[in-house]
Amino acid sequence: MKLALDRPVKILIIGAGGTGGYVIPHLYRIAFASNRKCRIIIADGDIVEDKNLIRQGFSFVDVGENKATVMAERYADVFGIETEYISDFIEDENQLFDLLDIQHPCYSSYPKPISILIGAVDNNRSRVMCNEVFKMMDDIIYIDAGNAESGGQVVCGMKSNGKVMSKPVARVYPDILEDVEKFPSELSCAERSVSAPQSIAANLFASTAISTMLYYLLIKGELKTTRIAFSAQKLLMKSIA
Repeated sequence: MKLALDRPVKILIIGAGGTGGYVIPHLYRIAFASNRKCRIIIADGDIVEDKNLIRQGFSFVDVGENKATVMAERYADVFGIETEYISDFIEDENQLFDLLDIQHPCYSSYPKPISILIGAVDNNRSRVMCNEVFKMMDDIIYIDAGNAESGGQVVCGMKSNGKVMSKPVARVYPDILEDVEKFPSELSCAERSVSAPQSIAANLFASTAISTMLYYLLIKGELKTTRIAFSAQKLLMKSIA
């Protein structure tokens, strides 16, 4: 998978918590170092709670604040990148499509820009939505991370001029499409209080895999591994494609 070194990118990361919160500082740093025209948008409708301080990249002063807002305001200015965030859950295909559409004055018509979607979500309903938008777009890179308590996988799908160059997560793991769980905004307070069984170690492994993929895409211009499986418990990360 290749990405021309002068090609502008628009990056949307959905989820600024367990995995996304560790990806975000690396994302800004990599975008800055790439010398590309980069636009970064962080989206998350969740609020920082005391329980998040155990395994997410927040501090006591962030409690009660929106996660996307905290992350964007903390890191964007440091690297001279415009601060952009959406303090809400993205749960509509048309909204997601519009957000990934390239319409920004900093982009020139050539070379043709490409959107990068990073899914740092913990529910398959959101992955189904991302998969539908992947099918709708002609040019897109979609990186998804999924993890349980100690292990998981990261999959990078890509389309170029309408052709699938690398399969997205839902085509690698089609069981995702059969999941009928709720969107985050549809969960009751009781349901939200029950967190997915993840450890900080698993989140760090997932974020490392995503950040490394971004490094090779944005700085080196070529990604040779599009699927990674990992086990934090075994200190193992390996390519599966």
